[in-house]
Amino acid sequence: MSLLQDWRDMAYSQQTDKRQLQKFWTDYFMIEKGIYEKLLANPDEEVKGTVKELADKYGISVMTMVGFLDGIDDSLKIKNNIEEMTEDSVVSLAFDKELLYKNMVDAKADWLYGLPAWQKIFSEEKLKELYREAKKANTIVKGPKIGRNDPCPCGSGKKYKKCCGR
Repeated sequence: MSLLQDWRDMAYSQQTDKRQLQKFWTDYFMIEKGIYEKLLANPDEEVKGTVKELADKYGISVMTMVGFLDGIDDSLKIKNNIEEMTEDSVVSLAFDKELLYKNMVDAKADWLYGLPAWQKIFSEEKLKELYREAKKANTIVKGPKIGRNDPCPCGSGKKYKKCCGR
């Protein structure tokens, strides 16, 4: 079984007590926040190493590092092969800053997209723009409702109720 599957089985277990699972995620989010603070302090530096080396560097377990890699994977410039990952797999944490910020907003992770380090990376206007873009990406816009007596949008010239509205 892969490390990623072990992480997902542990993190999303249906058998674990809800309070234990909540504590697990609260602890994980604090660890994640600490790692992102370190990464964002020098956002242009590519952090690279084996999964075990990175876990040791950040003072966390290999399983927690696997969870972090699972979370950041969509924001990386070059995706890691997390499905086949072992402790000795070499991974890169080179991330796209704008994409990472948008993904944090999309995940509703205000403890991450609200980090003070973002103000050093982007201007206030740019942060607002990225926030709006992230929110707009998931907004579904419905077209205007067609009334029964309106002309049919197919262009037949008939009323909607006598054409496509049947």
